[in-house]
Amino acid sequence: MKQFLYFTLLFVVLLFSCTEGQISKPTPILDLSASIRGSGIYVFNYSNTSINISINVYFHIPNSVNFNTEILMVLHGNGRNTGDYRDAFVAKADLKNFIVVVPEFSSANFPGGHAYNLGHINQDGDNTSTSNLNPEDKWTFSIIEPLFEDFKRAINSNRNSYHIFGHSAGGQFAHRFVFFKPNALFDKVIASASSCYTVPNESISLPYGLNNSPLTNLALSTVFQKVIIVQIGTLDTHPNAPGLRRNVYADAQGTNRFDRPNYFYNTALNLANTTNSAFNWQLQTISSLDHDFQDAAFYGADIIFN
Repeated sequence: MKQFLYFTLLFVVLLFSCTEGQISKPTPILDLSASIRGSGIYVFNYSNTSINISINVYFHIPNSVNFNTEILMVLHGNGRNTGDYRDAFVAKADLKNFIVVVPEFSSANFPGGHAYNLGHINQDGDNTSTSNLNPEDKWTFSIIEPLFEDFKRAINSNRNSYHIFGHSAGGQFAHRFVFFKPNALFDKVIASASSCYTVPNESISLPYGLNNSPLTNLALSTVFQKVIIVQIGTLDTHPNAPGLRRNVYADAQGTNRFDRPNYFYNTALNLANTTNSAFNWQLQTISSLDHDFQDAAFYGADIIFN
């Protein structure tokens, strides 16, 4: 009993004394039975045979939480503004009663697009071949499941699955995560406003297709059965927007963040129809939405927790 009270008091002090940029150490023990609510940060220490890093995790726990409250894993954009992404979901989390978990994929730990939104599948994400593939324990995608299990233990949650919302670079991570980790414990996945996609085409090389990747023998019917929600805005059409990849391979998907997700979705839909595969993907087009992550989060929360 004394130990429980100690850890409870420790977290309450950390929760209300931390400001953005201050990291609570050691990792707090969060017990949902202890009336601990609100926003905070904890440190997830991730290690395997190839990696040993500490990841700051921004979270929000709503007032009406219980042991079965759903968990949303949020993947930030290329700005790596983790706290802003957490805060964008706070009002909806309190209203719809879900827990927000936002890991910080910092530039220090995950430099460049190849280590974050391309998942660190290759040593050089833009020049892929079977000779420069990384082992799976080096993939950034391999962090999500251990993080979920760690957070679940920390808050004493009974949840056995989670949802994913990724925007922009995070949207790239989100849809590729489904391809590379199809047996992970996710339910619904929103890939919002990605600048380019890995399309289900084995004649196109990674990161734009499945060639030169560990996915050449992937059973696409398994991926098509997953609930992937491709979210796009009708105003996200600037062909020279910051962070938008422009090369012959990306432009084959379209020249903006409106055309490319349509291409990605329709390519998958056509292939599913050709192979008579069940298809549970959705295309959600939001009128008057541009590339703003806060508005995207507002709509995304309503789609997942409808």
